Parts: sequence; structure tokens; C-alpha cells
Amino acid sequence: MIKQLRLKNYILIDELCANFDSGLNIITGETGAGKSILLNAIDLVFSNRVSKDVIKTGCDKAIIELTLENTHRSLKDLFEQNGIDYLGTDIEISKEITQNGVRSRINGTLVNQDLLKRLRTIFVDIHSQHQTYTFLQPQYHINLLDSYAKDFYGETLNVYREKYNEYIDLKKELEMAQNSANSTEAQIDFLKFQIDEIEEAQIQSKSEDVELEAELEILNNAEKLKELTGSAYWAINGDEGSILEVLAKIKADLSKASGYDSKLENINSDFSNVSELLREIASYLRDYSQNLDNDTQRLNDIQERLFHLDKLKRKYGGTLEGVLNSYNNANEELSKIEFSTQNIDRLASQICEIENELHKIASNISSSRKNYAEVLSSLIQDKLELLELPKAKFKISVTDAPLCINGIDNIEFMISTNVSEDLKPLAKVASGGEISRVMLAIKSIFAQNDDIDTVIFDEIDTGISGHAAQSVADEIEQLSKSHQVIVITHQPIIASKADKHFYVRKSQQDETKVEVYVLTGENRIKAIAELAGGDINEQSVEFAKSLLTR
Repeated sequence: MIKQLRLKNYILIDELCANFDSGLNIITGETGAGKSILLNAIDLVFSNRVSKDVIKTGCDKAIIELTLENTHRSLKDLFEQNGIDYLGTDIEISKEITQNGVRSRINGTLVNQDLLKRLRTIFVDIHSQHQTYTFLQPQYHINLLDSYAKDFYGETLNVYREKYNEYIDLKKELEMAQNSANSTEAQIDFLKFQIDEIEEAQIQSKSEDVELEAELEILNNAEKLKELTGSAYWAINGDEGSILEVLAKIKADLSKASGYDSKLENINSDFSNVSELLREIASYLRDYSQNLDNDTQRLNDIQERLFHLDKLKRKYGGTLEGVLNSYNNANEELSKIEFSTQNIDRLASQICEIENELHKIASNISSSRKNYAEVLSSLIQDKLELLELPKAKFKISVTDAPLCINGIDNIEFMISTNVSEDLKPLAKVASGGEISRVMLAIKSIFAQNDDIDTVIFDEIDTGISGHAAQSVADEIEQLSKSHQVIVITHQPIIASKADKHFYVRKSQQDETKVEVYVLTGENRIKAIAELAGGDINEQSVEFAKSLLTR
């Protein structure tokens, strides 16, 4: 249950500490006093959407702290798995909201939203006006029924949903395969043409054109190259007066000189190496010049090859690398088309098989839903009789639906509040007061079924008075015997049932503030009298006292 709520710099509150008790906790106050601020703060602790607007004007951050008391379930393993200190019965949850972000902690350890969401489903059920709207929507009714019967077919439903997701994935895969297989013959022919054209070119490498252009440059200048290299050869190693002949004479002189002075031996050795290197260069130039031919046929072949490669480059990417990439891409696309064609039959067979399985599981779930729809309908109708709707008829309608994530059922809550009226959708029939009582009936049943610690109602008494208000008060009081219940109310009859009575007051002097007080004795009598008559007078006070002594 919720033991304590602490707020700091939250909306209109500087600092607040509210200690809640087990049983029935009632919150009252004038309209617009800020009663919902407390419940919104509790909701916000578990919420993943937090606006920085909740920070009190002029402050850097807002802090919400909640202490939960856990007395009948073990959360030690869950906390240890998430690196949270297990402190026994008390659980400290805090949320710090700044202009830059939000930090949530459990027992001082930073946690993610998933864990907070899980704790909320265990400990707290908050019913607000927004949730009333949600409950009226038919698409939510199937979740309510499934939640009620989760211990009976919940596991089967989980298995079904896993298999249904697999089914959807296979259908998407089949659609992609069919789209690929539906490619026109012209597309396939075009891909094959591209592949054949590039294959026939037998491209040696992505740099083949560069290598051929270099060879073409040599062939185009063969005569000039022959002349230049031949002339260089004769200059180095020709007849009389060649470079090597001159060097030979110098070498002989250095050899003789080094015999007189050993310091010249290194020079003599280096000179010998230079002479030998020149001899090798001359030999290379001689062979190069002699082997260089003006090969007209090779010249023509290269020019023709380059023309063909240029044609491919213009069509497929500007470079030979682009041509080869286009070839690989065309092969991949053609393979996908061919594979998709082969894959369609396999996928269609798998889909048919899993669809049959889904229908079998969904049929079993549907049978269970129909059984538990009758059970829940009967329980809700019994509750409605206790809540001053004795003529109401309530039925959970289960009708056929196409196969979907929830199975093969449409679920809708149907009600008739008048004997002469047929059953109609809840959203189209019930008045505000009737909806409040339907919501209370559902919440009371689900609170028992879910073993929730704390049930919170934000103005569940909307649109009711007289005997209906008394019956709602009795039902809330009965629920509070097994659960902690926190209620915002405008009804004196409901307020009089409180085990603890909070009063919210807004003051506006230098600044607007919201303050919360716990009422006892005469102050509580005055607050109930104010609810009953608007003014505190002898008659309203006597009425308040009569309520408190019932």
C-alpha cells in the first residue's frame, strides 16, 4: 500500500508530506482547490511521460517521493536482478524532474521506466476521468475480459500472440517474394542481357583500361622510343669515345692511385660500382631498343578493346569498377527473383499451416472467453444491483472477428438501464452517473481478482446523489476492508466513510499555494457539512454528525 507521498516544488506546492493509512483515505476540498494534484503526483511517479511544467515557477526542479509498503509478496529476486537494494517491507520510489530531463530511482538506484510500470501493475490501480473514457471504447473491452481471465487462458493467449507475430512476419516475407516474382519478363530479360554483355567483355581487372592506355602510348611512340633508347645505348657503350671507354681509363688510373694511397680505395670501389651499373643500363637499353617493334596489329587490337570498354563504362557507371559492380548487382537481383519464385510455394505452405494452428488455438480461446464473459457479466450485474441499478442488464458480447492479434473475437460491453430498453453498447447508453457505477463495479471485481494493494478513484461519484451515492459509498467502504482505497469525492456520504480524511485548500496571497490537512473532530464535521450544504450552518452540521454516527 501507499504509506507516504512527499512533494517538493511541485506545481503549486512548496513542500508536502501526506501519510496514508490502510482502509479508506478520502480527499475533499473546494472545486479547483487542487485535489487531483495528489493523485496526479502518484500517477506521475510511475509514468514515462513527465512534463517539465510540473516544476513550480521559479524553481530548478520538482521532486516526487513515494513510500510503498509491501507485506505479502516477495520482490527480492526482482530487485536483485535490477541491482536494487532490497530494504524489506518498504520501497522508496523517487522522481526528480528538471528542465533537462527526469531521473527515477527505487531505493536510491536509478531505474528504467519498464520496472516502474511493473511495480504499478503490482501495487496501484488509478481510476481517472481519462480512464473512464478508455473503458467506454469497445477495443479496450477485450483487454478487460482477458485480464480478468488471465489465470485461465492467459498463457494460451501469449502462445497464440507469439505464433500470430510469426504468421505476420511470414506474410510480409511472402508479399516481398511475390513482388519480386511479379517482375516482368522484360525485367528478367534486361538483367540477363546486362549480365551476358558484361560477361562477354571478359574484363581482366578494374584497371585493365588504364594498363591498355599505357601500352597504347608505347606503341604509338615505338619509333621515337627505339631511336632515343638506341642513341642512349651507343653513347654509354658504343665505339671509340663512349662513356664506358672513358670510365675504363679513369678506373685504371684510380686503381693505380689507390695503390699509392689507401684512402682512395673506397673511391675506387664506388667508381667500379658506378661503371658496372652503367654497363647494366646499357645492356637493358640495347635489349629494349632491339625488341621494340611497331606492332600495328597489337595497336589496332588495343584501340578496339579500349573502344569496347569505353562503351561499357558509358552504360554501367563511368569506370570499369562501376561496370563490375553493375554486373554483381544484376546477378544479385536476378538471383532474388529466381529465389523468390522458388520461395513462394514454401512460404505459402508455411502460412497455411500456421494459419490452421492459429484458428485452432483462437477457437479454444474464444470458447474460454465466452464462458468467462458470462461469469464476469453476472458479477458486474450483481454489483450494479448493489449500486442502485436494480433494473440494469449487463452482458459482455462475444462475436466473430477476422483473425487478428487478439484471436477471432470482438468483445463489447452491452448494457440496458431501463426495463423497456434492449441491450446497447455501454458508450451509447449509460449516463454519467451510470457510467461511474459501472466503472466502480468493474474496478471492485478486478481489484479482488488482481490482488492490487491500492485502488485510487478520482471523482468516481460523478453524476450520482441520494440512494445511488449511498450505495457507492457502501461499495467503496466494503472494498476498503480488503484494499487501501484513496478517493477524491464531493459526496458527504462517501466522505463520512473515511478512515482518514484529507482536506485540500488553495490560498492566493502573494502567491498561489496548495496545502493539505488531515481532518479530525470538529474540523471533519465542518468539511462534511460544507460538502452537504455548501455553507456551514446548524442544519448541515447536524446532517454531517448524523452521517458520522451511522
